[in-house]
Amino acid sequence: MKTIGLIGGMSAESTTVYYQLINRLVRERLGGLHSAQIALWSLDFAPIAQLQAKDDWDATGAILADAAVRLEGAGADCVLIGANTMHLNYAQVAGAVSVPVIHIADATAEALKAAGVKKALLLATRFTMEKPFYAERLSAQGIETVTPDKADRDALHAIIYDELVVGVISEASKAVVLAMIENGRAAGCDGIAFACTEIGLLLDVAAMPLPTVDTAVAHCEAAVAFALS
Repeated sequence: MKTIGLIGGMSAESTTVYYQLINRLVRERLGGLHSAQIALWSLDFAPIAQLQAKDDWDATGAILADAAVRLEGAGADCVLIGANTMHLNYAQVAGAVSVPVIHIADATAEALKAAGVKKALLLATRFTMEKPFYAERLSAQGIETVTPDKADRDALHAIIYDELVVGVISEASKAVVLAMIENGRAAGCDGIAFACTEIGLLLDVAAMPLPTVDTAVAHCEAAVAFALS
């Protein structure tokens, strides 16, 4: 079994999901008392969030690249960036290490294609919805993306940063996001991407009205496939 290196803490809530899910997937595949070999470098999210707000992605990239180097030094055979938004720094991280860095959007694209989705509603932070890095990665694999309108993008960003990353789950916020999904369906979307690793804490994939991919789950599945290959 290969060792999975996980850059976590962005947020700690979703890093917990990564840790639990990776271990559960390994146990399901290997049986018995098996669990995953994971090296975790968990970052303090507050300084990173401040840099995000300043649009200082060079600085966030340096922090993540350093974490990746530390994980490789600890024996990681691959690296995961445990946050969709921070894949904006994918090139810096991948360039800092010699092991593969498994891209969350690639795993998401494969899962969307497997579900027959061609036009996905992208639900994420403002950065992921408005900057081109994520939609372009999906587009290169044949997946068109749609985002909510600006007011809804702002509302969703606030729900993520003010509530989900600190463990607050609100029925009112759930209703707000479900309304965004209905608008996306009316706009012709045939699937949904939870392109923020915290959205799966708020909404149940199985209860969605369209085929839905939780990107955290897709990322974990890709990592386990690599680790057991």
